[in-house]
Amino acid sequence: MTATFDDLRRRLTAPAPATRLDDPATLTRRRRVVAIFLVLGAVVLGVSLSSDPGDASFYPLTIALAAVWIVGGILSGPIRLGRFGYRGGTSAGDAAVLGTLTGLLVGAAFVVGALITREIPVLADLVTQVLDLGDRGSIVAVTVITLGNGMAEELFFRGGVYSAAQNRHPVLVSTVLYTLATLASGNPMLGFAAIILGATCAVLRRSTDGVLAPICTHVVWGAVVLFCLPPIFG
Repeated sequence: MTATFDDLRRRLTAPAPATRLDDPATLTRRRRVVAIFLVLGAVVLGVSLSSDPGDASFYPLTIALAAVWIVGGILSGPIRLGRFGYRGGTSAGDAAVLGTLTGLLVGAAFVVGALITREIPVLADLVTQVLDLGDRGSIVAVTVITLGNGMAEELFFRGGVYSAAQNRHPVLVSTVLYTLATLASGNPMLGFAAIILGATCAVLRRSTDGVLAPICTHVVWGAVVLFCLPPIFG
């Protein structure tokens, strides 16, 4: 058991074996595309999250944001699914399992944090502001949009942005840029969440050399937050 745990820890704290890097021409193009779409996405995010609860513009703006991240990630260059291994060898399936389990753990941590945060009025108000944006809409539509945006963010930030920062502290760079883009919403609690989630997904990106594990983590975390936090904050 100890040997297995040590091997898992080693795999999670080091780049994936045979990690693939962009050639100079692809890297230059990727960085230009990422810069353009990073600014565009931050603007759309700020507008969408500053809308009033129940505002009719919320849905089209959040869909537009997902489109920005998806298009930006795809246009930036090759996006790989990645692979991981528990029993020797590697596979995309193991990467998905890793991401799903990580999403459950991070989601559980956020639930515990929410139970504490609701007792602090200033912080509770900031969280409620975010939850209110989707509170008056269709639960199906809100769920699809929330989880879809999570997948889109990973394609861009752990796909395009991470690759654009290759060999230049990509875990740190992708996390910082993700946090700054999220802070365009003007809500510091979202920025705090972005730091934790962004760093976690960036580590998974490094250890799997792909976006599948980060996507699974983000989507599972999003589902936990979406369904567990509203009852906590009433």
